[in-house]
Amino acid sequence: MTKSLLSTVALAVSLALTGCSGEAPVNQSPSQQQQAPTLSSGIELHNMDTSVAPQQNFFRFVNGNWLERTEIPADRARWGSFDELREVAEQHVLDIILELAEGQHAQNSDAQKIADLFRSFLDTETIESLGLMPLQPELDRISALQSHADLAKLWGEWQHIRSGVPMVLFVGQDQRQSDQYITAATQSGLGMPDRDYYLKDDERSLQILQEYQNLIQRFWQLAGWEQGEQAAETILAIERQLAEAQWSRIQNRDRNATYNKMTPAELAESAPGFDWASMLTAAQLADIDALVIRQPSYFTDFAALQQQIPLSEWQDYLRFHLLRSSASMLPSAFDDASFDFFGRVLSGQQEQRSREKRAVQTTEQMLGFLVGQKYVERHFQPEAKARMDEMVQNFMVAFSQAIDELEWMSDATKAEAQAKLASFNTKIGYPDVWRDYDCVTIAANDLLGNARRSAQCEYERMIGRLGQPVNRDEWGMTPQTVNAYYSSTMNEIVFPAAILQPPFFDVIADDALNYGAIGAVIGHEITHGFDDQGRRSDGEGNLRDWWTEEDERQFRERAQLMIDQFNAFNPIDDLHLQGALGLGENIADLGGLTVGYRAYQNSLQGQPAPVIDGFTGSQRFFIGWGQIWRIKFRDEALRQQVITGPHSPGKYRVLGPLSNMPEFYQAFDVQPGDGMYREEAVRVKIW
Repeated sequence: MTKSLLSTVALAVSLALTGCSGEAPVNQSPSQQQQAPTLSSGIELHNMDTSVAPQQNFFRFVNGNWLERTEIPADRARWGSFDELREVAEQHVLDIILELAEGQHAQNSDAQKIADLFRSFLDTETIESLGLMPLQPELDRISALQSHADLAKLWGEWQHIRSGVPMVLFVGQDQRQSDQYITAATQSGLGMPDRDYYLKDDERSLQILQEYQNLIQRFWQLAGWEQGEQAAETILAIERQLAEAQWSRIQNRDRNATYNKMTPAELAESAPGFDWASMLTAAQLADIDALVIRQPSYFTDFAALQQQIPLSEWQDYLRFHLLRSSASMLPSAFDDASFDFFGRVLSGQQEQRSREKRAVQTTEQMLGFLVGQKYVERHFQPEAKARMDEMVQNFMVAFSQAIDELEWMSDATKAEAQAKLASFNTKIGYPDVWRDYDCVTIAANDLLGNARRSAQCEYERMIGRLGQPVNRDEWGMTPQTVNAYYSSTMNEIVFPAAILQPPFFDVIADDALNYGAIGAVIGHEITHGFDDQGRRSDGEGNLRDWWTEEDERQFRERAQLMIDQFNAFNPIDDLHLQGALGLGENIADLGGLTVGYRAYQNSLQGQPAPVIDGFTGSQRFFIGWGQIWRIKFRDEALRQQVITGPHSPGKYRVLGPLSNMPEFYQAFDVQPGDGMYREEAVRVKIW
């Protein structure tokens, strides 16, 4: 499992100049120091609202004018610094693809695959003329089902397309033996983003359920099928029963609770009534001797439930999910119906994104690393890797110092924490070994076929890991993604090329801002190795309890304070943040800022930081953090974020961590009674 800083985005720039600082660099002579360039603060002063005191609401102080003048684009559910970067990055990728699409390329070459996949998404004339014909073999397969045993086989066969499958099989590193791969199974099968959408009975939730039911009926009508109203009631009833059996997102965060290793025979015994052997065989996994079941009670309940539901009802369920998952590749009437619910109702978007932009997204989804290789050639400078390596090492030193100085942790646990930190691996920019797509055939006039062949390729690539050495060169994100992540089983932090871009990093800015932005991102990912779940794994990436009982208690007490703090935030109507769901991200934000501030102070080597644009170095550090979290949400998207997202909305990623940091209080003279003030007894200090 990976932990990421955000959710998506893309772009790139060199970090070659990040060593520049307002203070004299260590290895320069006095004459060289005098010749050093004058750097800016990196603060976007025009975005600030200085009528708001930083002690009262730091988020509005840094971003208030931006919030007032910014309108969310009609085709977006939210808009912020990350989305702005995504827009530029998307254009960079589009430029690359358009150049390829204008040329002629050898069949099965990388360029041909990118160009023709893009063309196939834009070929709406062919898509409209084909109607549902591309889905007909799969629709016929559904109609041919004769028994629940046939259904089990179908769910195995369709693991690669993930459509209408109430459980998903995947192959990844064994969390208790990270030098090996193992098969795992997790709950699935819902059409809406989370189980809570089916279980809440407030007015808004009931309205969404009705709109979802309307979508099913609309699909039935567009397909020319009869009894759409009955089908909608049936499908919603099935999904509600699945939702009732499923674990919550908070439960699914627990890495010990979700690690349940069984043989196939033990699975069949614990979840009787379903033909697990047939399903595994159809999924090309007949020979496995063990698998990890993430939610045992769900699998038990599902095995009983699937028998109780008539086959004909499951067939309607499968038909709907086939249409739902394929809607963007079907005639516009299906695409529009899908957008009306998933875009307008659930996210608040006013307009569908352009076909061209969605063609880029689809190309990246299916051929991401092919596109990424060309992106890196054009937009990433190799010097950036060296500079990022240097910054990461600075943060490793700072984190090591922080561990040594912890008052609440015993020496024995500190030694284990230091050993884990010393074992961290770092990946910067792009993979050393690029993923190949030899197993994919792409045709310019076969969009749905392209999607199916791509899915089959990736599924076979995944299950082909079994019995092989763990691939340490593999990346979980493409280079053109503005994001970063920590992998617990690899014990590594990964920074794709595209995150090395303002406002995360500014080549002409003094170090203070960069340490508060890209630096705190580095610290965030390091801290994920020591958040409430990351701390459960050791330096080898294995789930292992390396904590003393007292240290465990001390950690839990501090973590509970953070849960309570974020539970109190109320971003919209009666919806509060879920402190337990966001715990890992909130610990990582606070830890990243804390170690980032220490690393910045280390970089000054005892010298005072200059005052730039009227702000001290410490103040600019915190402003750097505040700038990267500017964002506005539509109400519907904000609700979805609160219900489903482990990441707190940007406002609370600023207000929450900073209200716990004595360094922030000192930098801005925060006093009792100020909006940013917390009583010392309830401030959180973990790392």
